[in-house]
Amino acid sequence: MIKIAIGSDHTGVYYKYLIKDFLRQKKYEIQDFGSFNYEEKVDYPDFIHPTANSVNNHSSHFGIILCGSGNGASMTANKYKNVRSSVVWNKQISSLARRHNNSNIISIPSRFVKTYELLEIVDIFLHTSFEGGRHQIRIEKI
Repeated sequence: MIKIAIGSDHTGVYYKYLIKDFLRQKKYEIQDFGSFNYEEKVDYPDFIHPTANSVNNHSSHFGIILCGSGNGASMTANKYKNVRSSVVWNKQISSLARRHNNSNIISIPSRFVKTYELLEIVDIFLHTSFEGGRHQIRIEKI
């Protein structure tokens, strides 16, 4: 069973619950590292670090992280050696994050993604394969 780690700050909580419901229907195993309350302002690193660490140490296959812009969450996740986090705001970027960058975490900017696109972005990310080849060479240079 594929394991997904998920974490967000307060701006991403609503989307996080939508994603979790979607993933449960698809029979993924989910580990939610918080936040759990959109009314209480929190600091995204407190929830992104454990999410990224789960992917970094291979406890989870993939991660999904959310914050207002997606940038701070992705920057935090990319501090981990085995993590390749990409900020993803549409279907094309979601596909490219996997195909060209072999991203294992997507960082969703909750203030800039439309609800109706959210689950398709996640689904594309989870079902797209890495192309390897010249892209692997580039990843090795990071």
